[in-house]
Amino acid sequence: MPQINVTIDGRSYRMACGEGEEAHLTGLAATLDGRIAEMRKSFGEIGDMRLQVMAALTIADEVAELRSRIAALETDVGQLRAAAEIADRGRAEDAERAAFGIGRAAEHIGKLADALSASAPRA
Repeated sequence: MPQINVTIDGRSYRMACGEGEEAHLTGLAATLDGRIAEMRKSFGEIGDMRLQVMAALTIADEVAELRSRIAALETDVGQLRAAAEIADRGRAEDAERAAFGIGRAAEHIGKLADALSASAPRA
């Protein structure tokens, strides 16, 4: 299992991760480090642990909001899929009715052609 060093709030941490996940873990650490730096700039020196907890809670809040938005979007997608299925069934039924009507019209045209042919004078 690969191990990498990340720096968060000026401290270096050795972390293990899955094969190929090194860059992702480094990016996550950089995000947390940046968030802590932003909070330090906004709130000043209020304690390292407190800043880390505040940054983690801020990120957790964003994740919760994103999960909520994803759930709402998944609900919308489900409703749109259901509406699309209903529309598809309606189109299929319309096509079936149109084909039936065209078939009946063709039969009537055939009968009219036969009738005209039978009543036409022969040369």
